[in-house]
Amino acid sequence: MKKSVFLGALTVASLVAGAAAAATLDDVKARGKLNCGTNTGLVGFAAPDANGEWFGFDVGVCRAVAAAVLGDPSAIEFVPTTGKTRFTALASGEIDVLARNTTWTFSRDVDLKFTFVGVNYYDGQGFMVPKALGVTSAKELDGATVCIQAGTTTELNLADFFRVNNISYEPVPIETNAEAQQQYLAGACDVYTTDASGLAATRATFEDPTAHVVLPEIISKEPLGPLVRHGDDDWADIVRWTLNALIAAEELGITSANVDELAANPTNNPEINRMLGTEGNLGEMLGLPADWAVKAIKAGGNYGELFEKYIGENTPIGLARGLNAQWTDGGLMYVPPFR
Repeated sequence: MKKSVFLGALTVASLVAGAAAAATLDDVKARGKLNCGTNTGLVGFAAPDANGEWFGFDVGVCRAVAAAVLGDPSAIEFVPTTGKTRFTALASGEIDVLARNTTWTFSRDVDLKFTFVGVNYYDGQGFMVPKALGVTSAKELDGATVCIQAGTTTELNLADFFRVNNISYEPVPIETNAEAQQQYLAGACDVYTTDASGLAATRATFEDPTAHVVLPEIISKEPLGPLVRHGDDDWADIVRWTLNALIAAEELGITSANVDELAANPTNNPEINRMLGTEGNLGEMLGLPADWAVKAIKAGGNYGELFEKYIGENTPIGLARGLNAQWTDGGLMYVPPFR
C-alpha cells in the first residue's frame, strides 16, 4: 500500500515537473519573442548602439536561441540587469534566459535554483589600475580603494585575496559597469576589479587605454555562461544544445557562410548531418524544427565567428582565445556529441 502511494505521489510530481518544463517554450512561442536578460552595457559582450540595437558576444547566444525557437534572431526583448537584479528577473519569470557574463557557482546552481546550461567564456577575476600609480602586482595594493560591483562573485573573491595576502582595502560599491568606469576615471577608487574580460572591455572604451594596466594576477575561476530556472528541463535542453551547436559548428567547420549549403547537400559526416537536421530527428527531440541548428548558426555565426567579431584579438577588446579555444587547439571548448 505504501509503495503504491509513493508511486502515485511520484507520478503527480513528475506531471507537475513536466508541465513546468514545457512552460517556458510554450510562453516564448505564444509571446512571439524571447525575453533575454543581459548586461546594462559591457562593450563587446552586450551593449546597445545609438539606435538601441543590441550587439555583442553574449547577445549572440540569445539571438541564436531566438532563431532556433522562433526562426527569427531579432524576435527578442533585451532586458538590462545589474549584478543585483539579474537573479530576481530570472526567478520571477521576467526573462526566459540570462546571458550576462554570470559565473557558474555552487550556491547559484543549488541554493538559488538555477540551471547553468554551459560555459561560453572561461574567465578569472583581475585588477586594473592607472599606470601612473606605479603598481605592478595586486599584492602591492595594501590600503587601496577598490571599485567593485555589488551582488557579484568578485566581492568574496576580493575579500579572500586580500585576507590571504594580509593586506587591507576599502571597497567602493557600485551597481553597474558604467558607474564603475565613471568612479574609477574620476579617481574615486584606485583599482577596479571584475572579470578580466570585463576589464579589457572597459579599458577599450577609455580615451587613452594605454594609461591603464591590467595587473598579472588572476585570482579566481569564473566560468561564465547562460542560465535558466530549475524545473524547466525541456527549456534548459534547448538553450544548452543551442550553445553546444555554436561550439560544435566551429569544431566541425560549419560557418554562417556555408551552413545553408551543408544543409542542402548532406555531407559524409553523420554528425554534421544530424546537427543540421538532414539525418535523424534531433530537432523533434527538442520540440523544434529539423533545421533549428541551421537557424541558430546563421543568426550570428559559430562560436569562433562570434568570438572574433565581438571580443577577439582584432577588436578593441583584444582578447586571445586562450582557454576559450577549441579542445583540438588546447582550449576547454568541448561539447558532447550530437547523436
